[in-house]
Amino acid sequence: MRAFVEVDLKAIAKNIRTIKNQTDSEILAVVKADAYGHGLIPVAKAAVDAGAAWLGVALLDEALALRNNGVTVPIISWLTPPSTDFVGAVKSNIDLSVPSITHLRLIEAAGKKVGMRPRVHIEVDTGMTRGGLLNEWQEFLAVIKSAEVDVIGFWSHFARADEPEQDANAQQIKVFGEHLAELRAVGIDPTYVHFANSAATLTNSKSHNDIVRLGIAMYGLSPDVKIMGSGKSLGLQPAMTLNAELHLVKDVPAGSSVGYGGTAITSANTKLGIVAMGYSDGIPRNTSKAAGVYVAGKRAPIIGRVSMDQFVVDLGPDSTARSGDIAIVFGGAGYSIDDWASAANTINYEIVTRIASRVPRIYE
Repeated sequence: MRAFVEVDLKAIAKNIRTIKNQTDSEILAVVKADAYGHGLIPVAKAAVDAGAAWLGVALLDEALALRNNGVTVPIISWLTPPSTDFVGAVKSNIDLSVPSITHLRLIEAAGKKVGMRPRVHIEVDTGMTRGGLLNEWQEFLAVIKSAEVDVIGFWSHFARADEPEQDANAQQIKVFGEHLAELRAVGIDPTYVHFANSAATLTNSKSHNDIVRLGIAMYGLSPDVKIMGSGKSLGLQPAMTLNAELHLVKDVPAGSSVGYGGTAITSANTKLGIVAMGYSDGIPRNTSKAAGVYVAGKRAPIIGRVSMDQFVVDLGPDSTARSGDIAIVFGGAGYSIDDWASAANTINYEIVTRIASRVPRIYE
């Protein structure tokens, strides 16, 4: 097989149980973006089996796919532009986030059309300055009192929870509490209050409320390696291993120019391995030699630029690797996902979510 991802569902279940033992809150497993590249349906079902009471997605299509595959637990979809099929969402019993009066009106109208009361979660902007109600808040309070919806939840999102010492976190909690008090003062008391993402779940028990939303931590990765430490140091187990076949192994002399633009030159006689993956598969084009593959018992760093369908690694002159061998791109004894993130000057979230759908997932 040219390239494939191995997903350890037992590791995902273990991560959920590890965090479930650290909080009294219900667990919402975030499975947006194809479960961070791990596979929407298998991961969602594994998460529910492990004790997740809720699932969270960005897009409605993701929520509907879960329903169509027999998932019955509450699902919240929180990125639903005005063009969204709110009727389909309400009919499928999907909880919807309300970040504006416009969204509230559209969702309410969809409910009236099918004779159902939509389940909504009011989203407030407490300092992220992204989604959620901000300047409309006071007007919204007047409108929500008579809206024909069921207010299931009230929520917001941290901007800097992966920096636990930042004062901004306490400030966001303060604003969140003030907004919740104002909402209750007009007679609306949400069943569930939720704020904590993975970072806040791991570091800030004051933010746990009724539900904690587990994203990156569920997949065994740290929200911020530099500040919070590795996933392993947090008691988590990475669930993804990426493998690729060596398309070709060949001996090359010293002074050989490698790849587009000749950005790398071999310093000695060596063996190079051509890995059958590239940026069309999700390998970052700008990855440096700080990452590579593990094959034939050794690490082999990238040399030259990553191409669309392949990249080259320096196996070393004494390597026993051969064409057709399977190399571990990340995971296991080789380079970690965090190593690859550092080498590409990005974050582990991007490394796992960008692995293309043309790379098959195999589940353990």
